[in-house]
Amino acid sequence: MSETEKGFVKGRLKSLKFAFRGMLILVRSEHSIMVQLGIGVLVSILGFVVGLSPAEWILQIMCIGMVLTAEGLNTAIEKLCDFINPEHDPKIGRIKDISAGGVGFAAVAAIVVGAIIYVPRILSWL
Repeated sequence: MSETEKGFVKGRLKSLKFAFRGMLILVRSEHSIMVQLGIGVLVSILGFVVGLSPAEWILQIMCIGMVLTAEGLNTAIEKLCDFINPEHDPKIGRIKDISAGGVGFAAVAAIVVGAIIYVPRILSWL
């Protein structure tokens, strides 16, 4: 392996370290992430109970990842806004609302996918 390739691999491993550290910070400190991750674990357990197909698993995992990603980005934007301007500012408030709206879109999409997957199964049990 050339020095350039070694440097590239080393850089990617360092990036992964930062990413995992950020994930750990989110899970340990942000209540919204804790809630979303908890919901993800619960629906994953439910997925085993009802026997999801591989395609349904893929959709469910993508939705969980999408919501957690949106929540993480929202948290980063909010922290950045608070750092830039700790005082109340309507413009900063609007930025935060827009960022939260992105999480809302991801959550609604995940709920719709979850309903498509789980509602027919639940109705068949009744």
